[in-house]
Amino acid sequence: FKSAVSYSVETSDLPSLAAVDGSPELDVYDDVDTDSLRSYMEFNFAANLYYAMLENTASEQSAKMTAMENATNNAGEMIDNLQLTFNRTRQAVITRELTE
Repeated sequence: FKSAVSYSVETSDLPSLAAVDGSPELDVYDDVDTDSLRSYMEFNFAANLYYAMLENTASEQSAKMTAMENATNNAGEMIDNLQLTFNRTRQAVITRELTE
């Protein structure tokens, strides 16, 4: 989600368990067992999924807001046109009654 009028689609890859286990940054920690890595992978997946859901909600709200603004503008224009037609018709009736 960029703004109310612009969206960008992004894909993100989740690293595999083997890729995380073979990472050189992991050597900083003394002992990291497979269960800890698996828990980290589950947390990473859940965090990415939650982020995607937040982005989806923001995009949906933005689209709804834009649609409602457009509907409001269209309804205002329609009301103005109908009011103008009504006033012209009323004036025509009044003019016709005066000429008779």
